[in-house]
Parts: sequence; structure tokens; C-alpha cells
Amino acid sequence: MSRRRRLLQPLDRLLRASSDSAPPTETLPVVDDATVIGILDLAVRIGQTMLATGASASDVTATIVRVSAAYGLTPVHVDVTYNSITASHHHSGATRPFTLLRVVRQTAPDHDKLRRLQSLVADIGQGLDLAQARILLREIRRAPFRYGPGIVIVAQATLAVGVAVMFGAGPLTVAIAFVAAGAAAITQALLARATVPFFFSQIAGALVLTLVAALTPLLAMTAIPGGNSIRPSIIVASGVVLMLAGLTVVGAAQDAIDGFALTATGRILELTTQTLGVVLGILAGLQTARVLGLAMEPPSEALPLGPVPLQFAGAALIAIAVAVFNGAGARIVVVSAVLSVVAWLGFLAASSAGLEVAAASGIGAFAGSFVGVIAAYRLHVPVVAITTAAILPMVPGAAVFRGLLGVVESGDDTRVMLEGFGTLAVAGVIGVSLAVGASLGIYLGQPVRASLGGVARARARLRR
Repeated sequence: MSRRRRLLQPLDRLLRASSDSAPPTETLPVVDDATVIGILDLAVRIGQTMLATGASASDVTATIVRVSAAYGLTPVHVDVTYNSITASHHHSGATRPFTLLRVVRQTAPDHDKLRRLQSLVADIGQGLDLAQARILLREIRRAPFRYGPGIVIVAQATLAVGVAVMFGAGPLTVAIAFVAAGAAAITQALLARATVPFFFSQIAGALVLTLVAALTPLLAMTAIPGGNSIRPSIIVASGVVLMLAGLTVVGAAQDAIDGFALTATGRILELTTQTLGVVLGILAGLQTARVLGLAMEPPSEALPLGPVPLQFAGAALIAIAVAVFNGAGARIVVVSAVLSVVAWLGFLAASSAGLEVAAASGIGAFAGSFVGVIAAYRLHVPVVAITTAAILPMVPGAAVFRGLLGVVESGDDTRVMLEGFGTLAVAGVIGVSLAVGASLGIYLGQPVRASLGGVARARARLRR
């Protein structure tokens, strides 16, 4: 009998858990209805501000769930679309759920505000009082943009200087690129103050930029040193990169991969519309220049880059300028400059290995975003802020202009027109490659960041 009992003991343990091995019962907090509304309102307002300042839909969803759970409100179901956020909580046994919806009316990158929101969420996780959290959130939401309009315009013009430096342009070309980009930025700022839709601002900015570039060959008639060696393509290319700098390429790709189809569709449509505005502005500028007798000859080959040290210097300058006119603080500016060098190093390494420009751009974007995810965890800065600045030096502004110029100046030459469309297609492939590479780097970097966080927490427990 005892032998049979010993044989059946393992089977008995599989079928019936002993009271010693049973997990302890979890104590669920009791949250009254008014507190539920307060928690949902705080969480959704944080998510609303994050989405408006450039965060991805997945980050917004995770943040709302995390804030709600920190105050004992679980489960919370979140739905993020392109311009609205809905959060809902249903008590066990309650007749109706608590649901809150907020509309995201304006979206503009503000990376310093995004960094402060991340710090607030971390404080909430450490036990910050609900009332104090609401006060701090109100201060963050009402805070003005970090820099004034003058500094933003100078930063935008400096971005164009960075692009010109990467192509090894001379001092006169760099100066004209600064002036042209500054004129385009001022035009867009004035139109924004007049509440003109951004699509038309893109057209106007690209038009001004192209006309300034078309006038540069006239400098050859003067005694200004270097007037004969100005390349208008560099001036327009630098402006194209400037006007594509504020577009949410990485965010749109990340939302699409995360499964937020509606948000990704809205961002991709916005991206397409604003890019089309740049294209229309350049086409209008080229046609106007042609009527005025200032037509530009389409280049037969891609613009060559300058010496490698100038390439790295230009990439860092572009990243610094992007970080500044996106409202970043000193820490984000420095990290963005370093990551731009890392991304460009990956691009050069892939190019030297014989890969095409699109593939090399994707590898460079992957390197910058992968290192950026880890750096963002260590330095407590938003991932989207430093990733955007890191990949921007690889935006194919020169290819876009060369393709458009070939289409406009082709006339009856079908071969030149087809080459122009082919160049535009290559530029589109490079843009997709940048988005995919950056998104892949973020996804592969997140497990590494999580493991580093686990190691840091384990060391902290050991010290305590």
C-alpha cells in the first residue's frame, strides 16, 4: 500500500497544488469613481501631449497604461489614432465603463517638452502624488517653446550650411546656402503666423529657395572670388533637406510596424502631402527661372561628397541644427551630434563594402538608431529626438533636386526625362530604407536596453 502511495505521489502533485506552493492572493486597490476619472484624465493628457510633440503611438499607449497602473487603475484599454486618444477602464462587475477621449489638434516637434514628460512619468512610477502630478503636467503643457523664432530660423539656415559642407562646397556657396535657407525659413514662418496651411508653406519655401539658387550664376559676372564655381544644385539640395527635416518618417514607419494602421496612414499621408509641396515649389521655381532665362542644366551624375572629415563635420552640424529647431536641450543636442557621426560612419562603411546608396543609408540609420536607443536609456532622453537628428544627413535632397531638374529641363528628350524619374525613384527608395533601418534599430535595441535596465536594478538591490 505504501509503495502504491509513493508511486502515485508525483501524479497527485500534478493534479492538486499544495497550499504551500500556492501564490499569495494579490490585494487589489479600491479606487472610487472620481479618482478613476482623475487618473484617466492625467494619463490621457500626458499621452495627448506626447503624441503632439512627436512620440510614436506605441510609446503613447504604453505611457497611458503605465501611468494608470502606477495609481492602481488596471486594466486600461487605450486606442490611439492620428488625431485622438481614447482610454477606457471597466470595474469588475460595474454596469458601465469609464471612457475618456481627447483630440490632438496640433502636432509640432518639441523634444524638450517630451523629455520633461518622460521625467514626469518616471516620477509617477516612483510614487508621485496624483494632485502634484497634475500640477507638474499643467506646467509642462503651458511651457513655451524653448527657443525664440530668431534662433529657430538661424538653426534652420545652419542645417543648410551642414549639407553644403558635406558636399565640400566653398565659402561662397556655403554663405549663399545659408541665405537661401534663411529666406525660405522666414517665408514659412510668416505664412505660419498668417495661419496658412503647411502644404502651401512648403511650396512657398521651396519656390524661394529655387529662385535664389537660379540667380547664383549671375555672380559669375561680378568680381566676387569664387563666383564662377558656385553649384546651384548644392544650394537647392540643402534646402530640400531643411524642408524635409520636420517630417515624421521614423514615427510613421514605427506606427505601421507596431500595428497602429490608422495613425501610420495619417502620418504617411501628411508626409506625402508635405513632400509633394516641396516638389511643387521646386518645379514652380525651375519653370519661373526658365521663363526668366535662368534655366539650370541638369547634372549628368550625382553630386560628389567632399572629403571625409568635412562629411563628418557636416553631419554633426546638421544634427545639432535639427535638435535646436526641434526645441532640444543641451544634452539632446550633444547626443544627436555624436549619433549622427555614428550613423554616417555606418553609411561610409557600408558604401566602402560595395553596397548601393539605399542599402548603405539603411545600415547607417540602423546603426544610429540602435546606439541611440541604448544612449537614450542611459542619458534619459527621448529616442525619437536623437534618432531623427542622426539619420537626417542621409536624406537624399540632392537626388530629389537632380531628378526634378531632369524632368523639367528634358524638353523632347525622353532619355533625360526617364533618367529624372529614375533618380526620383531612387530617392524614394532611400527614404524608405532610412525609415526601415531606423525602425529596425529601435526594435533590436529595445531588448538590449531592457536587459541593461534589469542589470541596473539588480545592482541597486544588491547595494541596498
